[in-house]
Amino acid sequence: MTEGPEAGGGAAHGSRSAPAAAGHGAAAPEPLAPDFGGRCLTEVVPALLGQLEPDRAPHRPPWLPVPLAGARQIVLLVLDGLGARQLEQRPGLVPVLASGSGTTITSVAPSTTAAALTSLTTGLPPAAHGTVGYRVAVGERILNVLTWRLAERDGRRDVPARRFQPFPAFAGAPSTPVVSRQEYGATGFTASHLGDAVLHGWYTSSGLAVEVRRALAAGEPFVYAYYDGVDRTAHARGLGEHYDAELRSVDRLVGDVLEVLPPGAALVVTADHGQVEVGGSVEVLGPEIMDGVVLLSGEGRFRWLHTRPGAVEDVAAAARATYGDVAWVRTYEEVVDAGWLGGEPTPDVRARLGDVVLAPFAPTAFLDPADTGEQRLVSRHGSLTDDEMLVPLLAWQPVTG
Repeated sequence: MTEGPEAGGGAAHGSRSAPAAAGHGAAAPEPLAPDFGGRCLTEVVPALLGQLEPDRAPHRPPWLPVPLAGARQIVLLVLDGLGARQLEQRPGLVPVLASGSGTTITSVAPSTTAAALTSLTTGLPPAAHGTVGYRVAVGERILNVLTWRLAERDGRRDVPARRFQPFPAFAGAPSTPVVSRQEYGATGFTASHLGDAVLHGWYTSSGLAVEVRRALAAGEPFVYAYYDGVDRTAHARGLGEHYDAELRSVDRLVGDVLEVLPPGAALVVTADHGQVEVGGSVEVLGPEIMDGVVLLSGEGRFRWLHTRPGAVEDVAAAARATYGDVAWVRTYEEVVDAGWLGGEPTPDVRARLGDVVLAPFAPTAFLDPADTGEQRLVSRHGSLTDDEMLVPLLAWQPVTG
């Protein structure tokens, strides 16, 4: 999910008293947990910085793409929302991306922009950095991490970004150039996950390659670039014709960046998460569950229920009985024990999380009536399906000849 507003379609279904017939009796698939310490977003930036400074980090992960060998400058381009599964299904649309060398890695849980980009830039799992979702509990209120708003208020004074997420980006290198939308420069989320990095803003996508070229020409060893068009398109229009057109455009953008690479540089492309098209298949939780709930956080495909004292087991049982055929229903303790968050959260981070989570494996979402913007999304992400969790890690050397 990008920092900007989203638009789309879909009408909410009512609550259900029994599992839907389409999935009744079928065994739930296994969730794809993040591969923390292995092929995971958390390991990408440390590995790339280690490639540039082999004396500091001589170990080269075996999954690091071959074109990075010997690179003296690296551009990391993050294409928000570009899942590996969606890319694999459309090789003919993206000849440049299809030409990259690399592998597939996992996102984090939840597989959403706020958590995933923070894990990418800090090298830490959500349990450590504390950006545990799109909307998180701050006391009795909900902070929208992407807009940094508490209800209708600007949240930057009440929730200082550096206090909310205190860990440095890019191993603490304050001068790391970040090539991103100009409008994102002053946001709380930018301050939270990028820290003191220097923004080189672009206004239209054509400016991204220009700013990358300038940073490389200035001798910067590591450049972080971010483009959000794929995610915006999927949220607003789904994974059909508009999505395919956007992939063609993104493929040209990757080609433009390749053309500005000087000798000795390399380009790496990854993403924060993939997508699942949900459309109008959404659910509103009914009284059999909500009678024990005081607050909702997270997002439609990773919905946290904050329960009344003593109500955890009853809420979890009701959620399993009603939605166990479409979603993984887990208590907080089960989420931690399964390693979804990458460790045991600190008490401060624990306070941001609910007590029961609903993470759909079916193409549906659980709505929060207080989050009206999210109700309009066509494609979504956040859960632990392959389509959402698997992202590409591709690399190229400069175009020659």
